[in-house]
Amino acid sequence: MFKGVGVALVTPFINNEVNYNKFAELIERQISSGADALIILGTTGESSCISDEEKLKIIDFSISLAKGRVPVIIGTGSPCTRKTIDLSNYATKVGADGLLIVTPYYNKPSQRGLIAHYTEIARNVDNNIILYNVPSRTNVNLTSDTVIELSKIKNIVGIKEASGDLMQINRIIKNVDKNFYVYSGNDDQTIDILKLGGVGVISVCSNLIPKEFGRIVHSYLNGKIEESKNEFEKYRNLMQILFVETNPVPIKAALNLLGYNVGKTRLPLVGLSEKNLEILKVCLRDLGYEV
Repeated sequence: MFKGVGVALVTPFINNEVNYNKFAELIERQISSGADALIILGTTGESSCISDEEKLKIIDFSISLAKGRVPVIIGTGSPCTRKTIDLSNYATKVGADGLLIVTPYYNKPSQRGLIAHYTEIARNVDNNIILYNVPSRTNVNLTSDTVIELSKIKNIVGIKEASGDLMQINRIIKNVDKNFYVYSGNDDQTIDILKLGGVGVISVCSNLIPKEFGRIVHSYLNGKIEESKNEFEKYRNLMQILFVETNPVPIKAALNLLGYNVGKTRLPLVGLSEKNLEILKVCLRDLGYEV
């Protein structure tokens, strides 16, 4: 898998349909800006509001366009183990380099259930799997013990950790094999997790600042710690404002303000409130953008 920054790419819409011309522009921008991986159909990509038919087309489109220039990792998780396996196998068949599989939301399985879920997927899918732990969205937490157990499965190769619990993340890093990669799932915790031994981030703000965020992470990985920290602090306020409302509402608003025209979020997500839009504009102006 990758080290560095994997962008959790937004899904652009026009008239509430997927805008493939814009999707191509976004992918090309990320590749030319040095993205280490593309994460398609993640939380930021509004995967829960995209139909099964659309998902297949998006998977085909993104893998075909990337043409092996950068790893393409597809979000294939769902509340249903069988459905996750089916979509994972499709993505694998058409060339996905890896799979990002969120914990099964709504069902609220026990830790034994989570182990059984991921074990069954790994047994039936021939691809690299990155676990995705984001309890604030799923109401299910992959505990450190569960992650350590799952890390022993050959094709479960990493985790996107968005629990926010640095003690839990530290325990995972200290007790898994060095070839099991831990990625920050929260932009504003990236430096903290790199310090603990993480290898990168699956990022929201990289939609907006791909070169800058890539430089932050790779500077740290290459031992330029102070340089990395100084640039990170420059963008810390942006990272936090991009979560002032539910992701991906703020990042889409920011991209639209800067002329990328990625369209609206799909219902039930609605546009950024006027108050928070003004806060976002101030932040962007402070960073030198004209909005």
